[in-house]
Amino acid sequence: MVRTTNYLIIAYIIMLMVVLILPFYSSESYSIILNTTSQLGAQQTPNAWIMNLTFVLLGLGSILSGWKILKGYTFHRVVLVLFGLSLVLAAIFHHAPVNTNLEYDLQQDWLHSVFASATGFSFTVFALSVTFIVEKKIDGLLAISAGILAMAFSMLMFNIPELMGIWQRLLFISCFGWLIYLFSNADKLKKR
Repeated sequence: MVRTTNYLIIAYIIMLMVVLILPFYSSESYSIILNTTSQLGAQQTPNAWIMNLTFVLLGLGSILSGWKILKGYTFHRVVLVLFGLSLVLAAIFHHAPVNTNLEYDLQQDWLHSVFASATGFSFTVFALSVTFIVEKKIDGLLAISAGILAMAFSMLMFNIPELMGIWQRLLFISCFGWLIYLFSNADKLKKR
């Protein structure tokens, strides 16, 4: 069994604490049920830097944890880097504030949306493509499930927006949990 350093675990633990605790120290109008994690890191939002730093840690942690394991799988490495960097860029460019009466930079909000969408798309492509490089059938099923869950939670966010905060937290918990599982052991992948 080949073990690797899984930096993503640290970022995941931080993320769990931040998405569950930071809402109580954010904008007064922020709702853990209605509002997304991006809105925790929004423009003119108290303590937004904490959520944005968490996005950076998740993005870089994903790249660092998966790079060695994906040796020989160039396509997967490229998609993983796109995923991680788009998450970092979503942290750099901030969402519009929850309080729509506040002034904010429209271009920054638009760029955040572009990079957040790129994050979701690249994760889905990565998860579905991992299906073809894992040894065990169960790991392939888990990869397909992660990709489908990412799409399903994204659709739920737009179709049932009054629970958007819940859907996004479930998306983050399940998808990053799967990445930790995948990156925990290089023996899961077919030899190259």
